[in-house]
Amino acid sequence: MATSAETRVFLEVRRRLQSALLILGEPKGLLMDISITPSSLQLKTPEGCTEIWLPAEVRLVPSSCRGLQFVPGDGLHLRLQAQAESCTKPISMFNQSSQAKGCCTFYCQSCGDVIIKDRKLLRVLPLPSENWGSLVGEWCCHPDPFANKPIHPQENDCFIGDSFFLVNLRSDLWQQRPELAPVKMPCLSSENHLKLKPKANTKVICKHCKVTLGEAMSSETIKFYVTEIMIQPSERNFPIIPRSQFVQSVIAQCLVDLSSARSTFRFSIQGHDGKAYVLLWLLNSDSLVVESLGSSKSITKFPLLDDASKVKSSSAWNAVKVLYQPCISSRDEKLVSSWESDLSVHSLTLPSATCLELLLILARNNTTLPPSLRCMNSFQVAFLKM
Repeated sequence: MATSAETRVFLEVRRRLQSALLILGEPKGLLMDISITPSSLQLKTPEGCTEIWLPAEVRLVPSSCRGLQFVPGDGLHLRLQAQAESCTKPISMFNQSSQAKGCCTFYCQSCGDVIIKDRKLLRVLPLPSENWGSLVGEWCCHPDPFANKPIHPQENDCFIGDSFFLVNLRSDLWQQRPELAPVKMPCLSSENHLKLKPKANTKVICKHCKVTLGEAMSSETIKFYVTEIMIQPSERNFPIIPRSQFVQSVIAQCLVDLSSARSTFRFSIQGHDGKAYVLLWLLNSDSLVVESLGSSKSITKFPLLDDASKVKSSSAWNAVKVLYQPCISSRDEKLVSSWESDLSVHSLTLPSATCLELLLILARNNTTLPPSLRCMNSFQVAFLKM
């Protein structure tokens, strides 16, 4: 018997508001009877019946349904009260500082190669904001004692920035270091011929997969980007995290942390070459999103923002909702310039390749949304899975 195989179900639950937006895509040419219970949805058509079981952490309040409307291209929209428990833990650079203050191993996230082995971290400290020097000058009545003195970690230190962390490699002289690749910059010689000369800083790349991991700030200090390195306790197994999921989670956590600490909600994602790749506007960080493609009579799998074949049954995911604008054409220059001159916009620097990855992730996630949710004003909408 045929079923409502083409029915799409999209559910966004806002934990703080205890509300949910439910969108049911209606099969063309068929009438549908919809039944909502606290833990499931039942869709009946003349051709069959489909029952969709919600994840255990999601509970709906059927009697609170309101705002019922049909949106062409989407299907049936309605809002109702809902409750959702947090179901996933964000991917942390250190899996909490208590675990970091032991023996840790640094891995390349892309290929799993060991970058630094068995590092004992005694101090894991956050770095001040990039404007801390000017603030010291404003508050001190005497000359700034820290002027022109960069902050470098000592042995067994790790300093955490907005999108990077600094590590001292002095104690790792006996180990095989990550590869240093000089950055070539164009210059004009006396004969007016174009030549290349090394830049002051050098890129740090993985010897195995050649991915850019960071850059050398001095002969002893390396800056690793948070999207390129995984730090795990030594001698402990850990699951392999797909690249897309890792990038989404780390960037989403950066946005949440910065918005909470600095009350900033607009971000410019820049490559290490200084070019802006995408503008992000954080809308909310308390969403739990569930999506079903309606592919069987009894549905428990919800492919959210990733490969459906890898999603476990009865799953839902925490996500941050963002507006984004790619900066890939000349017509975006005016918007980029206005954001960069705005003090409320915070810049995050990542490897250029990762910026392109993020653009692809945002574009893919945008296409999974119902058509009416994909745009807001002149921005596009996406969820980043945590």
